[in-house]
Amino acid sequence: MNPQKRRQIFERLRAANPEPRSELDHRTPFELLVAVVLSAQATDKGVNKATARLFPVANTPQAIVRLGVDGLIPYLSSIGLYNNKAKNIVALSQILLREHGGAVPREREALEKLPGVGRKTANVVLNVAFGEPTIAVDTHIFRVANRTRLAPGKDPLAVEQALLKATPDEFRLHAHHWLILLGRYTCVARSPKCPQCVIADLCEYPDKGHAAKPRPR
Repeated sequence: MNPQKRRQIFERLRAANPEPRSELDHRTPFELLVAVVLSAQATDKGVNKATARLFPVANTPQAIVRLGVDGLIPYLSSIGLYNNKAKNIVALSQILLREHGGAVPREREALEKLPGVGRKTANVVLNVAFGEPTIAVDTHIFRVANRTRLAPGKDPLAVEQALLKATPDEFRLHAHHWLILLGRYTCVARSPKCPQCVIADLCEYPDKGHAAKPRPR
């Protein structure tokens, strides 16, 4: 995979979707932070159903703290690990009020100190809420980066570092979304839809000939 091919990959992804957006419903950095914490081992669709009930009732740190863990759990009970997530969301809300004036910090170090927030979550918040050119590596991006050979790595951090190095500056802001959407809907885990993929001829996946064929209509 050479620099020319990498640039072509991102040019095609940009042409197909010039302004990609997060599929997590949110209106503020705090709503995004809560949604991303909830999305661990859960689908965006499931998270959006939960936050559609929660956010009209409590969408600020103050409101979450007033609700408390016991009050928050009923809104999250359809999501996996909801007990721990409720505890983390209340705890991080308390920290935001105590240490950041109720605002979501724009610094990675401060974000990663919040309960339930790791490097991936911090990267999503920095990118989506604050427009930082970070690349959050989840299971989809890890798979796409390794399968295509765009930025192979043995773990998420290695892939993130490889992507930051390999991605031209003009594509970094949206690289996270292009790759996650590619992995979520086309370059899927068990049977990638290579014939439908806009970068199929640039991808270096060796088993493209055995990938899923489009179904006849």
